Amino acid sequence: MIQNDVNLQPFNTLAVPAKARFYAAVTDREQLPLLLAFARENNLPLLPLGGGSNVVLANDFPGLVLHMQLQGKTLVREDRSHYWLQVAAGENWHELVQYCLDARYWGLENLSLIPGSVGAAPIQNIGAYGVELKDVFAELEAVDVRTGECRVFDHGACRFGYRDSFFKREGRDRYLILSVTLRLARQPHVKVTYPALREALATVPVDQLTPRLVSDAVCRVRRSKLPDPAEVPNVGSFFKNPLVALDQFLSLQVQHPGMVSFPADARSVKLAAGWLIERAGWKGVRRGPVAVHHQQALVLTNAGHASGQEVLALAKEIHRSVADEYGVELEIEPRVYGQGEEIQ
Repeated sequence: MIQNDVNLQPFNTLAVPAKARFYAAVTDREQLPLLLAFARENNLPLLPLGGGSNVVLANDFPGLVLHMQLQGKTLVREDRSHYWLQVAAGENWHELVQYCLDARYWGLENLSLIPGSVGAAPIQNIGAYGVELKDVFAELEAVDVRTGECRVFDHGACRFGYRDSFFKREGRDRYLILSVTLRLARQPHVKVTYPALREALATVPVDQLTPRLVSDAVCRVRRSKLPDPAEVPNVGSFFKNPLVALDQFLSLQVQHPGMVSFPADARSVKLAAGWLIERAGWKGVRRGPVAVHHQQALVLTNAGHASGQEVLALAKEIHRSVADEYGVELEIEPRVYGQGEEIQ
């Protein structure tokens, strides 16, 4: 069940060559008590791995990698307006979206083609084209890695924020997500307010829009802007869209007319990180095997056998450049394991 010195390059979409001191593929919940006990007894750090689409391996990992491959989808409840679908953590996210479209469970269509596994989705509160996971989230099951006890987290307990949750802050490294239950609608209610999506569906009359058409449009837009990790190794958006105070935004807007932004709340504004990076001159820039994608400045790609440290070095250059140019601090989106977690 536990393997030694396992190459993790096939298991991370950035294709970084790194080894795990210990590795276990988790296909059954019954494996976890022994695996967690092994980690505790040997004082090993844990790295829960799903689709590997949101991690940067800065070095070999000195602990135990738990490759979560739990499978299964169960309709646990329904009423006149909603279905509650419990999904195991190891299920592929995009395949789940397609399953729900086929089953006529509505609400996930804007989240089509997001890479990764279901178990990783709440940690990041994944979002795209005007919809976030929290909009369809009901609850999740997780195991406390210190005690082995299972706990159910409802919506409030997850403390969702923009690309954020309890599991990235207070619960970081403490819980291992086992399943996620989604609350999905019986009646379709398409959401096409996001500009790029609205443009992609401009020729379709409003009364003819369907969740399937929205999903197809999302896939087209994503494919036109983001490289396929299977062809060009990457982790999607490498930087979060930064939130700035309203007064700072107004000042930046005067200095940089045309700055792309989105309303956040009454006191803050969300800036487009891709716009900042591109205007700072980084689009298409290459540093050895690592590059800023020529179509989308938010994406860093690995053209060869780049190390995690090489990827982070380029991210650090970009971070400094944007901070110098705009006074805005970018935060990287993927989780970094190993040395070099700070890019400031």
